[in-house]
Amino acid sequence: MIPAAVFASGSGSNAEAIVEESHLPCTIELLVCDKPAAPVISRAKHWNIEVFVCDPKTFPNKQAYEQAILTKLREKQIEWIFLAGYMRLIGPTLLEAYPERILNIHPSLLPAFAGKDAIGQALTAGVKVSGVTIHFVDAGMDTGSIIAQEAVRVLETDTNQTLHQRIQAIEHRLYPETIRYILTERERNDSNATSVDQRIR
Repeated sequence: MIPAAVFASGSGSNAEAIVEESHLPCTIELLVCDKPAAPVISRAKHWNIEVFVCDPKTFPNKQAYEQAILTKLREKQIEWIFLAGYMRLIGPTLLEAYPERILNIHPSLLPAFAGKDAIGQALTAGVKVSGVTIHFVDAGMDTGSIIAQEAVRVLETDTNQTLHQRIQAIEHRLYPETIRYILTERERNDSNATSVDQRIR
């Protein structure tokens, strides 16, 4: 099984969906949280997953903050990172250590409504369709290569809460499905590349 980490800043509902999915080719070995009072921390205790609370306010800069996280990830031999409501841009320290091995989930059909409050943005814009996007993480804000998307209708009667509930229901299914697909394909490709390399040798 592939050792992986989940990063979260809030309630942790998407983190829970990943942790409780029994058919993933990975095990969640670590929860990284940047908010010492985040509800996800207490939830993680029920999952029997180690929690690493890393408060950026206690570091002189982003590089030092991410270096502390990277040290912990290497200690746990983490191979993949899944962002699940982690409200910080990933910087060069982690991006260089995990190229195309960091996934994020976003509550819109990117590139529409990137950044914070995507659901509020969609309601303000008056769109008829929003949705969910899962993508690789790069240096930008929700700009990485898109892996999967699923649309959600926006009803005339929708509030932020009602639309959020329907989008979240999709998130909790689509994120584990996409993680399973990506990890399975990546491991298969890595295995095929190794076999070719061995034949060449």
